[in-house]
Amino acid sequence: MESIIECFSDHRQIIIAFGLTLFAGLSTGIGSAIAFFAKRTNTKFLSVSLGFSAGVMIYVSFVEIFFKAKDILIAENGLHTGYLLTLLAFFSGMILIAIIDKLVPSFENPHEIKMVEDINEPPEGMIKRNKLYRMGMMSAFAIAIHNFPEGLATFIAALQDLSLGIPIAIAIAIHNIPEGIAISVPIHHATGSKRKAFKYSFLSGLAEPIGAMVGFVLFMPFMSESLFGFLFAAVAGIMVFISIDNLLPAAREYGEPHLSIYGLMGGMALMAVSLLLFTY
Repeated sequence: MESIIECFSDHRQIIIAFGLTLFAGLSTGIGSAIAFFAKRTNTKFLSVSLGFSAGVMIYVSFVEIFFKAKDILIAENGLHTGYLLTLLAFFSGMILIAIIDKLVPSFENPHEIKMVEDINEPPEGMIKRNKLYRMGMMSAFAIAIHNFPEGLATFIAALQDLSLGIPIAIAIAIHNIPEGIAISVPIHHATGSKRKAFKYSFLSGLAEPIGAMVGFVLFMPFMSESLFGFLFAAVAGIMVFISIDNLLPAAREYGEPHLSIYGLMGGMALMAVSLLLFTY
């Protein structure tokens, strides 16, 4: 395996990792565009897609990322301490996302399901418009907060191994599409402006590449094999929590529970085959 320090010194690898993070984050804009131009919500597609994303992230977290992090930490700190640090980092990643979710009021949860059809339902009076505008802005803010650690997770994974980073970036991009709809629908209702709705949806996605860059700047001066291993295990925890708490419930809420499980299985199978072909 390439040295972690070498990864952080390779400008080309950094640019590619950042580009994948940017792609994943700005997919909120795709969701916003779908809300404006699609005639109806394709619930079957969203159920399968969100389940697929969860399958990719759960499989790669448990089968690849966790064990690669463990190998790094054990090599640097010994068997007992290394394994303990891996577990600590994994659950720290989960706790970080859980705290972020806890800080977001439930009625403004960014993962509340919105349909494309909702964009055509007129708001009821000025009070309703103000409430919708506040909901849309809070959703944009909450999604930006969620996207910050997601961006760091995508960046770290891509920096360590592109065969992991590319599918993770695609999975998170799919995950961000319904979030773009969730921002656009209330803001468009409140303002009547597609431009504003798209702008705030697009801007919320920028939190992912910003998260990647802030993490890179913060950790770069202290980067070591042990710190990278710890961050890598935390990435696994972040992605498992996102999958179980956000992606799978959202997939089922679109009314196609069996399809979401088929998508989950498909994501796991595709990830298994790709790792077999490109890693081993």
